[in-house]
Amino acid sequence: MFHIDMSLCVMSRQITNVPFAPLSEPVIFIMLSLALRPQHGYAILKNVAELSEHRVKLSTGTLYGALSRLLDDGLIERAQEENASRGRHKYRLTSAGRRALHSEIARLRALTRVAGLRLKIKEA
Repeated sequence: MFHIDMSLCVMSRQITNVPFAPLSEPVIFIMLSLALRPQHGYAILKNVAELSEHRVKLSTGTLYGALSRLLDDGLIERAQEENASRGRHKYRLTSAGRRALHSEIARLRALTRVAGLRLKIKEA
């Protein structure tokens, strides 16, 4: 059975008791690209392409729309940086974002486990 930690639920700029909606593949890759260190938008674009083996190619509009939603939901934050040029920001996962990413990965593992079991039963 799959369990969702209700303390991880952040939606629409507030903490709620409603589980996260599943994260989209591009959002998962954006969050994964921020898992090791803060990054600028262009670095995130390149990293998402690499992590997805070039299956996910984000436009800048899609990236910054997703970053805006992640900021609003408290899953990422702007990283403070000295000598940053105007308009250029680094982003990093918050602790809530890291927990949400772990929760989503657990959800996907459970989904693929059940799918694998179902396919084995059907094939037998």
